[in-house]
Amino acid sequence: MADDIVRVLGYLCLGSRLKRIGEQVQADTQRIMKHMDVELQAGQYPLLAAIDRLGPLSVGELSEALGVTQPGVTRAAGLLAEAGYLTARKEKDDQRIRRLSLTPEGAALIARSKQEIWPVIEAAVREICDALDGSLLERLDQLEDALKEKPLHRRAGKAEGNHP
Repeated sequence: MADDIVRVLGYLCLGSRLKRIGEQVQADTQRIMKHMDVELQAGQYPLLAAIDRLGPLSVGELSEALGVTQPGVTRAAGLLAEAGYLTARKEKDDQRIRRLSLTPEGAALIARSKQEIWPVIEAAVREICDALDGSLLERLDQLEDALKEKPLHRRAGKAEGNHP
C-alpha cells in the first residue's frame, strides 16, 4: 500500500489533513443522522444551532457567528428554507437585510436533536478525542487563536515579503 502522503508531509499538509478529518467526521455524522431518520446535511446543523442559540440572525451575523463565508451561509439558508426549517423576513428599517429564523419544523428538529441526536454524535466524537493525549479542543482553540493573531502568510516572512 502507498504511503499516506498527507500524513507523511506533516505540517506542510496540515490544512489538507484537517479538511480530510473534518470530511470523515461529517460523513460519519451523516450516517448516524440517516440511521436516526434525519434528512439534513450534517454541515447544515451548525446554522440551525446558531439561530436556535442566538435567535434570528442576518446572513452576515450568521456568517460571523459560524466563521464561514456569506455565500456559503446564503446557499445553506436557501436549502434549509426550501426544506421548511428556516424562514427569512426582511428588516423593516432596511429591506436589504433578511432575518433568518427557525420555522416550527426547524424548532422541532432542534428540540429532537438536542434530546436524541446530538448526544449520540457528541459521545462518539468525545470517545475518540478523550483517548488522545491532551485536549484536542484546547489545541484547536490555540491553533485558531494563533492564526488570527498572525496568519501563515505573515509567518512565512520571506515567501511573502513579510507583508501584513
